[in-house]
Amino acid sequence: MQKAVEIESKGLILRGTLHIPENITADIPIVCIFHGFTGDKIGSHFIFVKLSRILAERGIASVRFDFGGSGESDGDFVDMTVSRELDDANAILDYAKSLDFVDKNRIGILGLSLGGAVASMLAGDRKEDIQSLCLWAPAGNIREIVMNREKNEKEDLKKMLRNGFRDMGGLMLGIDFLKDTENINVFERAVNYDKNVLLIHGDNDEIIKHSVSEKYLDIYGDKAVLYTVNGADHTFNSINWENEVIDCTSNFLEKELK
Repeated sequence: MQKAVEIESKGLILRGTLHIPENITADIPIVCIFHGFTGDKIGSHFIFVKLSRILAERGIASVRFDFGGSGESDGDFVDMTVSRELDDANAILDYAKSLDFVDKNRIGILGLSLGGAVASMLAGDRKEDIQSLCLWAPAGNIREIVMNREKNEKEDLKKMLRNGFRDMGGLMLGIDFLKDTENINVFERAVNYDKNVLLIHGDNDEIIKHSVSEKYLDIYGDKAVLYTVNGADHTFNSINWENEVIDCTSNFLEKELK
């Protein structure tokens, strides 16, 4: 079963989709799925939808929300920051825990790109609530990305400081995003997570380098496995890459949560 759901986070309504397996006879696991920067709960080539339906076939529920200011959720993208997305992620996790058919000891978290960075911080902050963690091309280096752009694109930065935003392909990236990111160390927050982690990354990722997942592998140690999708870009934009990612992810989550 698939249905639309809503929750509140910091005064905003977040809109999402809940997938529930058919014929539930006992408490079941659930996975919270977090989208990336400028993304939404559907995902590139509907990858989150496809994953959710496969998880449901394997007896695992899932929930996918648009973060505040993205997709169909309330708010404006110009107000988006990493910290606000982390607030939303906490609200989504609380919602998953509140569902009466969910086994509170079998909750997984999955995030792509910036959603992966958010997922890793959430897992570090709330490791007792999260049984397994899966990160797709996680942007753990988001602070370095922003700082390098500030250094190399000074004219764009001046415009952003003057206007209060930067045009990101029709979306307004607000100055608060830059200020917030300066104070965030994703890896410091992530390192506290102490259960199994699956990292998936394309070795031809043009947005977040494969080496970022290698750094996650270093901080997690033998609790983590890095699966490299040969030739793949940032969002796994081919049928073969997508199938690899979904198969690897669903097998991992089924093993960890069931």
